Amino acid sequence: MQRHIRRTRLTLTALAGVFGLVVLGGCAAEAAEQSASTPEPVQLAAVGGEALTIKVYKSPTCGCCAKWIEHLEAAGFEVEVQDSDAMALVKAEAGVPTDLQSCHTGMIGDYWVEGHVPAETLIRFLEEAPDAEGLAVPGMPVGSPGMEMGGRVDPYDVVMFDGTSASVYESRR
Repeated sequence: MQRHIRRTRLTLTALAGVFGLVVLGGCAAEAAEQSASTPEPVQLAAVGGEALTIKVYKSPTCGCCAKWIEHLEAAGFEVEVQDSDAMALVKAEAGVPTDLQSCHTGMIGDYWVEGHVPAETLIRFLEEAPDAEGLAVPGMPVGSPGMEMGGRVDPYDVVMFDGTSASVYESRR
């Protein structure tokens, strides 16, 4: 099945970086104490003036998927989660090549996102808007977002793919 790939070049117009603290009540000293111990909220990231909303398909019991979702949310993405017991079917419908598959699959705009793709890489990819089906981090490399294990980080590649080919988009070392 041929997919229509958006060829328009998106411009990065806003990215998380403006933080604020909302205090709904209480005294100023209490608010100051709270701000010192509470992480500041992240402003929603946007590309081309549109909020970055990604739909993530995952197994209901996958812990690393939940950690990757937290990574995206911390970077300003809005995440819609769809639990599925039929992930092989989701990946087949997405056209993700078998050798590029991982545990979860996302859809953002016209692009598929497979596995533990770093948020900053995904934002750059969306800004460049290449003629591709999507990005993948095959397998579950230690140290990729959601697969943290202490300070260990194994090298891995982020792969750009389409219906007929795949190439390294970025190497993480």
